[in-house]
Amino acid sequence: MSPVNDPAHLIYTLQQSAWEAWPAQTASACNALSERQRFDLGIVELPSPDDTQTFHWVEQVLQQMSDLPWIALVEPAHLSAPRTRALILEHCEDYHTLPVDPGRLATAAGHIHGMARLAQAEPVSNHHHIPSQYGVVGESAQMSALIRRARKVAQSEVPVLLSGESGTGKERIASLIHRLSPRASGPFVAVNCAALPASLIQAELFGYERGAFTGANKRQIGRIEAASGGTLFFDEIADIPYGLQVNLLRFLQEGTLERLGSHQTLHIDARIVTATHVDLDEAVRQGRFREDLYYRLNVVRITLPPLRERGTDVLHLAQHFLDMYAESKRSMPYTFTPDAVDAITSYRWPGNVRELMNRVRQAAVLSDSRLISARDLALNVDNAPSRRPTLAEARELAERSAIIKALTRNKVNISQTARELGVSRVTIYRLMEKHGIAPSH
Repeated sequence: MSPVNDPAHLIYTLQQSAWEAWPAQTASACNALSERQRFDLGIVELPSPDDTQTFHWVEQVLQQMSDLPWIALVEPAHLSAPRTRALILEHCEDYHTLPVDPGRLATAAGHIHGMARLAQAEPVSNHHHIPSQYGVVGESAQMSALIRRARKVAQSEVPVLLSGESGTGKERIASLIHRLSPRASGPFVAVNCAALPASLIQAELFGYERGAFTGANKRQIGRIEAASGGTLFFDEIADIPYGLQVNLLRFLQEGTLERLGSHQTLHIDARIVTATHVDLDEAVRQGRFREDLYYRLNVVRITLPPLRERGTDVLHLAQHFLDMYAESKRSMPYTFTPDAVDAITSYRWPGNVRELMNRVRQAAVLSDSRLISARDLALNVDNAPSRRPTLAEARELAERSAIIKALTRNKVNISQTARELGVSRVTIYRLMEKHGIAPSH
């Protein structure tokens, strides 16, 4: 067939090749379809990178549906844009320039789907496992997708922006990206922008020469220079003073800097990873964060889920922290009592992984036995957060509970569970993945 731009023609061609095709024009339509239907492949037409709003929601859709192999359709002129190239490299298995040949597209879709099925046949431990020394523990669907994304982006040099609530483990993911990258043998330099006094942050980042200011008694290499050859991680990037943001932007654009008190230009080769728990889009709108710097940093975005959305990961993490404490003391292992397990899984963990780690360590230190109870963890009704779950959250909890109970009654037989709940086997698998329920539950 002749190359076309007509979506209806493309859909017809795919249907003729035995594909079921479901069109969606908006992010909400994509999300609604993904909740009702399990897909094998996604095809997305990328907008102009100058259409910031549309480009942003396309990024969000690809991030939210990152388990799906994607084929991008793109105008040839847009391939020169860094954001477009980065989006394709991060989220897509293949791309075709417009106008596209429908026959070639159908062939590519079949090939990619076949490769994806081969990948899914690999043991889960090989596909998702990250060695514990990296500090990333979790088997939920959200963390499996995040780890795959981290593995993929680690092989590139594009800037990465990590977003998520405080305590979700953004620095651990930044370190993971570094260790899985070709720069693993180089330095990993972490800078907490919120912890540096505004009066010292420029000197800390860019360094200074002797005599550059009062108290500068010797030359000092800055954090950026120290990261050359490796990865530079800016935590809480939103807290960097507005006046200093232009200096950081210049470094990102040119790869050079000058120490305070010097006119010598230094060339620095560092991969940039940033993190924030605030809404940078809102910070840009309020004039607190430079828009040009934001787009330099937000080439690839990875959003970390809060612990309350990670299903049974909370128990894996709790046991991991308990085992770490026992190993550090070279003592016999600890374990949790049934009431502790109930408390851990029902608590909402507003402080996320950091709060869990602190509570487990404190319990291990103060407990008089190797059985850690809910009381040892200081988890009970009295100290639980007062926030009530929303209707949507209550439905999610009820749905997850119903699936677990049905699986238990049917001894994890998927067909029997599906019949009992009145849904298809595909729906059961999708819901198990959604709620982080392991097949061996």
